[in-house]
Amino acid sequence: MIFQALFECMDFTSWLLISFIVLLLTDVIRNWRPNSFPPGPWAAPFLGNILIGFDFKAMEKLSQEYGPVFSLRIGSKRMVFVSGYKMVKEALVIQLDSFIDRPIFPLFHAVFKGIGIVLSNGYLWKKQRKFANTHLRYFGEGQKSLEKYIEVENTYICEAFKEEQGRPFNPHYIITNGVCNIISSVLFGHRFEYSDQSFRRILDLDNEAIRLAGLPQTQLYDAFPEVVKHQEEWNPEDPRDFIDVYLGEMEKKKEDPQAGFNIETLLVCTLDLIEAGTETSATTLRWALMYMMHYPEIQEKVQAEIDSVIGQSRQPTMADKPNMPYTEAVIHEVQRMANIIPLGFPKMASKDATLGGYSIPKGTTITTILATVLFDKNEWETPDTFNPEHFLDSEGKFRRRDAFLPFSAGKRVCLGEHLARMELFLMFTVLLQHFTISPVPGEMPSLDGVLGFTNSPQQFRMLAMPR
Repeated sequence: MIFQALFECMDFTSWLLISFIVLLLTDVIRNWRPNSFPPGPWAAPFLGNILIGFDFKAMEKLSQEYGPVFSLRIGSKRMVFVSGYKMVKEALVIQLDSFIDRPIFPLFHAVFKGIGIVLSNGYLWKKQRKFANTHLRYFGEGQKSLEKYIEVENTYICEAFKEEQGRPFNPHYIITNGVCNIISSVLFGHRFEYSDQSFRRILDLDNEAIRLAGLPQTQLYDAFPEVVKHQEEWNPEDPRDFIDVYLGEMEKKKEDPQAGFNIETLLVCTLDLIEAGTETSATTLRWALMYMMHYPEIQEKVQAEIDSVIGQSRQPTMADKPNMPYTEAVIHEVQRMANIIPLGFPKMASKDATLGGYSIPKGTTITTILATVLFDKNEWETPDTFNPEHFLDSEGKFRRRDAFLPFSAGKRVCLGEHLARMELFLMFTVLLQHFTISPVPGEMPSLDGVLGFTNSPQQFRMLAMPR
């Protein structure tokens, strides 16, 4: 009787307040962080830590406060962040099989559906990655064929720079078009003219999607006509490119549907390879041009080495690389300072694991903060300064650094690393072989990046004076 009378006296506001309290308690209990789980800041009810800025600088501050392994809550989902070379190496290299899966990203899943290379898992991922890696490294004459594609494109890039006749210009489209043409030659068997408006539209969409981490459906649909054309002209005895070889693999793998060799996966793999072979290399090259404007004395040293080893009568080749330690050191330092993918690409614990003394349950999303590796004060002599000496020994020879992880590490290391290293060396070298890069008077570009999914330079103009 007492409770009945109490209920009858309660108005709508009272019921609303009680409902809120019940929901609040439910949220607190459901999302209570176990003592064995990585620590982190207080999480607001319902929202969690969603209001924290998810850029690498904010993550670096949190790692200083909570340690190299900490956690954040996004809604009701807990994510673990790993920082510093020692702990990132533990997660990606020492515990090689603990954090190799990809979590589901609702933003992308509707399009990619967990297939392809970058966002797939398990047996399908292993088969698709192995196939793509084999093609990129060994198709045709392997490295020599890739080098030939780059050599051809270098000619077009230099011609495009010359056409500017020493006037101020933005190199963004020339660099991006050139880099994308190399992977296009591998995938489709042909390149695109820089004046091709359809190709430029695809690159614009790609750039916008990367900046906003937005939806790439249009690129997927734009890739479809290439696949249809290849199906119509396909000759299994004479494969011309990646798509032709993939069509052949589809025939071989008809009895193994779990491997995922079909048209839908081919489309997603094509998009994955375009991304892997374009965005990071093009963005790094633009950073390289910007750093050369800021450090003309370093540019002069690179050009002196180019003149000594290569001269002006031929293009650079990969065979020149061992004889050009300073140029290689500058490229590596550009990659380190440019910090292209500061937060890496999220992974997921494929099994229950322990990291930094904390328990990481299977299915937990893991993000390795690569920026904290590239700027780790325990690994780099002058971490916040552009200093090619980081990659040179006392005799001026190139030296590798364990904490140089711009491509991540482990089994999920960037698929395009091999191609990217070739592109960066050959394209950077050929540009400084033929041009001196300098700022437009009064327009020295800022070294502050624009942070989207990647850390890209702000739009800038420059002068490219023929040597």
